[in-house]
Amino acid sequence: MENVIECRNLTHYYGDRCIYENLNFAIPKGRIVGLLGKNGTGKTTTINILNGYLQPKSGECLMFGQQAGRLTPAVKQKVALLLEGHVQYSFMNIVQIEKFYASFYPKWNKTPFWELMNKLRIAPKQRIARMSCGQRSQVALGIILAQNADLLILDDFSMGLDPGYRRLFVDYLSEYAQAEEKTVFVTSHIIQDMERLIDDCMILDYGKLLLQKPVNQFLESFKRYRMVTNTPPQWHLMPVVNPESIRNKIEFYSDAGKDNIIQKLQQQGFEANNIQEESLTLEEAFIGLTGKY
Repeated sequence: MENVIECRNLTHYYGDRCIYENLNFAIPKGRIVGLLGKNGTGKTTTINILNGYLQPKSGECLMFGQQAGRLTPAVKQKVALLLEGHVQYSFMNIVQIEKFYASFYPKWNKTPFWELMNKLRIAPKQRIARMSCGQRSQVALGIILAQNADLLILDDFSMGLDPGYRRLFVDYLSEYAQAEEKTVFVTSHIIQDMERLIDDCMILDYGKLLLQKPVNQFLESFKRYRMVTNTPPQWHLMPVVNPESIRNKIEFYSDAGKDNIIQKLQQQGFEANNIQEESLTLEEAFIGLTGKY
């Protein structure tokens, strides 16, 4: 499968602080990929490097086979980027802003812009200056779709949108990307939205990539376990992450499977008949993998 984005051995620092080291990932054509991570793990840094706004300490990033920061005009036309979610030229209304942006993009398709504006009930003559932060974000998202790019990069796309409009945009974007065979690389702090939208998840922790896999595979294998015991197991012998104990109640996470967990506990002399396995939402799985703090 053709890769639209590739990052190889990417290393970046801010001063002495390592953001990540030898980061490797690829995004195949036609997939919606969500980049998840806590604040400061390098989500926006990665997007800035991809678009040539930052130069990494080492490694390389490619988009459509070309070096990030050295994209030809033809490749740049294939990429639509949303960094802040706000539209400039606030003296315009949305009819004017649509016509203005259309003049810069040869493949401009106004249909998704106006479909989204109608769904969001934004009046055509409404001036950008009189819009709320959320409404400005909605207009910016419409402009991104209308560029008719092959790759959409959306950094914190849900900023300023209330729950109803977030759900509407997520569903619209999902249908649009599938129908038009677009590739989408997206970040958001609202992981519930990501679960409805993305095909694959990438989870960054401080300094490294913890996983990249289809969301359904991640949620099918990664579970939360609970048990009651007065003596905690030797966790270094267990295939688990982020165990926590409150008195005699223990909680931990694993993708090893219940039978394997029980076997490991029995090898340490534990009666594991009371162990409980729980399925997780993407947000719960993210917290379980990366830790609460």
